[in-house]
Amino acid sequence: MLNVQGLHAGYGRTEVLHNVTLEVREGEVVCLLGANGAGKSTLLGCISGVVRPTQGQVTLRGVATTGAAPYLMVRRGICHVPEGKQIFQTLTVFENLKLGSYSYATRARAGEIEHEMESVFALFPRLAERRRQRAGTLSGGEQQMLAIGRALMGRPRLLLTDEPSLGLAPLVIQEIFRTLETLRRRGMTILLVEQNVRVALEVSDRGYVMQNGAIVLSGPSAELAGSELVAAAYLGKRGAHSSAP
Repeated sequence: MLNVQGLHAGYGRTEVLHNVTLEVREGEVVCLLGANGAGKSTLLGCISGVVRPTQGQVTLRGVATTGAAPYLMVRRGICHVPEGKQIFQTLTVFENLKLGSYSYATRARAGEIEHEMESVFALFPRLAERRRQRAGTLSGGEQQMLAIGRALMGRPRLLLTDEPSLGLAPLVIQEIFRTLETLRRRGMTILLVEQNVRVALEVSDRGYVMQNGAIVLSGPSAELAGSELVAAAYLGKRGAHSSAP
């Protein structure tokens, strides 16, 4: 579904990504691991059109999308849940969700948007209870649910999620990842950036490890969990035997 080839990107004269190549196949959950500053969020920004690459190519289902504007990427099926949620604080839950459907609202059939919203409410019942509540008054976990729900309102072919567990309580993290697992079972394709490496490897099929703006390791999630590099750097283990390529 998604192919990234030889991607370079940065901010001003500072290059953040160095020759990054990866792929996400239809129906997969792929995790992107790495420390703060590794370039993970910049890579997601390049895929969703928020950051313009300086070299390389991004293709979605064989169509080049490199450097396209974010609204065009949404129309092509890429929806991005950014780090920090970035919901509209003064708008209600209902209004935030409805804005997520802007890419197809003008051509939606009668009841189509309402159907999508009810699907989101089924995933996140707490949002249904708070549909008329201003988003800025929600708890941190509820705001993360809203950010994911808003992206789902865009009917994504590829869902990009950036640090969905950041700053949340353990029980809320479990709920968020149960939802991602539900979406996975439904066949949704997901590229997940997550610093909770243990949870990310449990929910994903494959993974990539980034260091200093480059991919340094990739493979099936089960193999990455046994990798000495991953175990030592991210799982707090020493002396693990590497089985990753």
